Amino acid sequence: MTAQTSPQDQTGSPQAVTGHACIQSYLKTLDSSPGVYRMLDEQSRVLYVGKARNLRARVSNYARPSGHSARIARMIRETASMMFLTTRTETEALLLEQNLIKQLKPKYNVLLRDDKSFPNILVAKNHAYPQIKKHRGAKKEKGAYFGPFASAGAVNRTLNQLQKVFLLRNCTDAMFESRSRPCLLYQIKRCSGPCVGLISPEDYAKSVKDAENFLTGRSTRVQEDLAKQMQEASDAMEFERAAALRDRIRALTQVQTAQGINPRGVTEADVIALHLENGQACVQVFFIRANQNWGNRDFYPRVGADIDEGEVLEAFLGQFYDAKEPPRQVILSHEIENPDLMQDALSQKLGRKVEVLVPQRGEKAELIEGALRNARESLARKMAETATQAKLLKGLAEVFDLDAPPQRIEVYDNSHIQGTNAVGAMIVAGPDGFMKNSYRKFNIRGDDLTPGDDFGMMKEVLNRRFARLMKDDPDREKGQWPDLLLIDGGAGQVSAVAQIMAEHGVEDIPMIGVAKGVDRDAGKEEFHRVGTRPFALRHNDPVLYFVQRLRDEAHRFAIGTHRAKRAKAVGATPLDEIAGVGAARKRALLAHFGSAKAVSRANLADLKAVDGVSEALAEKIYDFFHDRG
Repeated sequence: MTAQTSPQDQTGSPQAVTGHACIQSYLKTLDSSPGVYRMLDEQSRVLYVGKARNLRARVSNYARPSGHSARIARMIRETASMMFLTTRTETEALLLEQNLIKQLKPKYNVLLRDDKSFPNILVAKNHAYPQIKKHRGAKKEKGAYFGPFASAGAVNRTLNQLQKVFLLRNCTDAMFESRSRPCLLYQIKRCSGPCVGLISPEDYAKSVKDAENFLTGRSTRVQEDLAKQMQEASDAMEFERAAALRDRIRALTQVQTAQGINPRGVTEADVIALHLENGQACVQVFFIRANQNWGNRDFYPRVGADIDEGEVLEAFLGQFYDAKEPPRQVILSHEIENPDLMQDALSQKLGRKVEVLVPQRGEKAELIEGALRNARESLARKMAETATQAKLLKGLAEVFDLDAPPQRIEVYDNSHIQGTNAVGAMIVAGPDGFMKNSYRKFNIRGDDLTPGDDFGMMKEVLNRRFARLMKDDPDREKGQWPDLLLIDGGAGQVSAVAQIMAEHGVEDIPMIGVAKGVDRDAGKEEFHRVGTRPFALRHNDPVLYFVQRLRDEAHRFAIGTHRAKRAKAVGATPLDEIAGVGAARKRALLAHFGSAKAVSRANLADLKAVDGVSEALAEKIYDFFHDRG
């Protein structure tokens, strides 16, 4: 892969012309290599990233003065320079293009805005009695992974039913080792009690195998086996055991019913359907694994008004599978521009053949029809919500005398218990609702703060926030700066925040304090601004409900962050402070000795006997607790 210098790189001075003439000037330096090109404006901001089988041919198309859509013509007019990277193959160019789009988020590219990872079910295999649990992120832990599922809710529903059917444990290894009697899950018939030896390793292993068979699509065999066991128990007049097996069969049936469509002829596929309307798009993705529907997710990529379905879907596929493993089949609602190229790129990523197809009839076409219906309905709901949100933002601007409806509202709150485990939280909202990818949490660091000093905490959070903004986006070009700040508090908090903003030279951002009224009742909030008297809105004003929703979301996020920090602190031990003792070794030490206190009292020989603890690490742990060296 090589970078090609541009005319301005060669001359050392910026290109004087823009538009077609600027693009034309690059043609003499380009050949027919495949590669990736970037179009930049006069401030060197990336407007568009594209790939080409033949860079010279593709760029010459842009150099033509006519024949372009309105969106492309506008992009050409804004182009002041270009950059090029040549690659060995077009597939390599496609992968690089999607990488750059995700990094740079160019103005004129189709952009996938929601790119969270998907959860899986993990059957951990690092224990004699494997644990079944939800897993998200890199697959580093030893075990069998099943997924992806569309959402945490889909995983939790499936896990809940699998516990009823197969009675597998979901407790951590540390909790498992510490049990002396069965927990509540055993009492309510959700676990077979392996922690206290109520099931043999062999029988538990069979249950694990049955669960894996179900998750790989062999559920019929599992049901037949359970039905056979139930009949045998009934014949032997073991009616309690027969009733328990009957309940497990019912639970298994409920899993299959909850999954809805379970296609017979599609073993492993993502069903991807696109609906475009009025310059907005919804992509609906159904996850089919082991002939089972493991949920669906809708996405709303950023698109232009004059873009076609093939271009949107191709861009979506490239970005969607950039950090995800593709299935054996990708079933689409519309043809894409380069199906062979996309198929080759996905096959390289998976390490085996991936088929990209647009079905016209049969079961696959029915799946696409269902996904398309969902995409249409989801986009209609989204557009209605967006219209309502726009109305609320306009009302907010009118009530608080803002120059225009805010595009980015930042709301701040703190959470602590008598000053302990203090955290600050920032949530963000805009025209599309809550922008959860932009939420931030702040661990309060101030050693000189008085416990419970809300003013001091808010000052620290805002100081850190604006210091970061001044560093990362001093020219306010990246869309990270707020148009409006909402603070949980009254005149005191507003005055403190105004002082912080003045210290950072930021005095043009409106800021409002939301305080409970005299009776501290929801609905009687008072609003505080610098230099004006507090005021309230009528109790049924939609803007009041909107502000309450923003404040409640900030409060929810702050409390959740505080609880997570507190839970982590509760589980903390002195072992966390020893270099070289990570999560796995900490688990091994606690499982071996039973507690951190017992580890601190252990002699060197006992420490060396722990699995995964080397002689050098054993000495380090012993020295830590006995203050040697």
